[in-house]
Amino acid sequence: MEEIQMYLDEAQDMMDKSLKHTGAEFSKIRAGKAMPSMLDGITVEYYGAATPLSQVASVNTPDARTLVIKPFERKLITDIERAIINSDLGLTPSSDGEVVRLNIPALTEDRRRDLVKAVKNESEAGKVRIRNIRKDINEGLRKLLKDGASEDDVKRAEEKVQKRTDEYIAKIDVLMADKEKELMTI
Repeated sequence: MEEIQMYLDEAQDMMDKSLKHTGAEFSKIRAGKAMPSMLDGITVEYYGAATPLSQVASVNTPDARTLVIKPFERKLITDIERAIINSDLGLTPSSDGEVVRLNIPALTEDRRRDLVKAVKNESEAGKVRIRNIRKDINEGLRKLLKDGASEDDVKRAEEKVQKRTDEYIAKIDVLMADKEKELMTI
């Protein structure tokens, strides 16, 4: 019974991580609003090491369509601009020698639809990850059955795993609906 509980705990932990990963992927899909988290994947060459932008500069949003990046050292401005241009953000930085400004363009209707498709694809990928976790845990539970665990205990554990699977898929659906609403709001 103790081994069965270990499998159930592992399923819970793995599903939590998968849900967080899906939420993180959703946050990368921008809705036309300026958010400092848009720059999370950008690294800048700093004393020979690739360093996350958040560690070499402060990022603020003075309004809904502008990001202002103030480096801790002025000499980093050109490196920050280069890193943004080379990223897949599709944004053009402008600098006044003190700060780097990024203007976030408004989204067109077609672009919004494309982003909603990306959200749906990522949502489906998250659901597949949850289902694969269920499959792996159930295989482990069946091995315990072969090793002498009670058939009733294994069946109850499989039912609990299925219930958790359904709960996490519903949570992904809620995240997806929220992100779609955010994207389609003008």
